[in-house]
Amino acid sequence: MNVIISGATKGLGLASVELFAAKGFNIAFCARSSDDVQALQESLKLRYPELDIIAQTADMSLKNDIIDFASTIKKHWDKVDVLINNAGVFIPCLLSDPNTGDAFEKMMDTNLYSAYYLTQEILPLMLPHKSGNVFNMCSIASFMPYGAYAVSKHAMLGFSKVLREEMKDKGIRVTAIMPGATYTPSWEGSPLPEERFMKAEDVAEAIWGCYNLSPRTVVEEIILRPQLGDI
Repeated sequence: MNVIISGATKGLGLASVELFAAKGFNIAFCARSSDDVQALQESLKLRYPELDIIAQTADMSLKNDIIDFASTIKKHWDKVDVLINNAGVFIPCLLSDPNTGDAFEKMMDTNLYSAYYLTQEILPLMLPHKSGNVFNMCSIASFMPYGAYAVSKHAMLGFSKVLREEMKDKGIRVTAIMPGATYTPSWEGSPLPEERFMKAEDVAEAIWGCYNLSPRTVVEEIILRPQLGDI
């Protein structure tokens, strides 16, 4: 079984890598930091020598990097069982601010177009087998107006809905994951206690639960929030 995870060396991506590796999946992953990619690759190979590990440094806001990552995968695998589009970035800014342009474009490229281009590249490794699972990491910002960032996540949810319709008669399941505040490196330094946040491992377990359903059933959308509510 083969899984692809983008933005995989920290937070939700790392939790997903660890869970799927423990379940015996071959792993293809990418992230922007070459040091982080190398460290995770070495760790996985040490702990899971039986697995096929594909690791690549890639900036998922850049189309060429996405194509290169997909090309590497296609050289190794002819089938992909799970694609987790997890790459994302949050840059605080306002749509009404005339200086927002670069930040807004960076979020759209990373949070939306990375999933669009990677999915297009990987679907040919799913369609002939009439099976596969695409998980798109959305957010509660997909339906809440949390600044300019929310536009990219609204779009990601829309992408998931349309892709679900296109793929439903082709045996490929599409799920939008919408987590609330999760304790990841982006929240380190917060004055709030760690217990106020969700665990990244819980989100990974939710993905695993959706994957484990029979092919007759798909979870189209799943919302996860801290027990005490949004932060």
